[in-house]
Amino acid sequence: MRKTSFKPGQSGNPKGRPPGRPDRRSQLRALIDAEAPALVARAVELALAGDVQALGLLLGRCISPLRPTSEPAPFPLPDGGLGDQARAVLGAMARGELDPHTGRSILDGLAAAARVIETTELIDRIERLENGGLDHAT
Repeated sequence: MRKTSFKPGQSGNPKGRPPGRPDRRSQLRALIDAEAPALVARAVELALAGDVQALGLLLGRCISPLRPTSEPAPFPLPDGGLGDQARAVLGAMARGELDPHTGRSILDGLAAAARVIETTELIDRIERLENGGLDHAT
């Protein structure tokens, strides 16, 4: 294994690209930018003629992807533990009472709550250990 040591202010490749000189990607972008209107017009022509790849390229660049949307709907979670609440959400999704997107969001929230509770309990246990041991009542 080769050991290297760099001096402050010295790059790893002192004979590399000089400062101020654009890299190849910047040069290619400049060439494409100069022809952008003609390239877009050609892509539109191809898409209108039935070229599915050209159509996909245009749509992918011009229209943001569709995401599922839903109106906020109250969903009462039952009393009890997080497991009971998760089962209630899954049951509502299975019965069609709750759309999958909303159900997934609620389940993600329950999972985050579980992580917070778990972390808080671990911190409490560590603090009790550091302060003289766990009481056996818990």
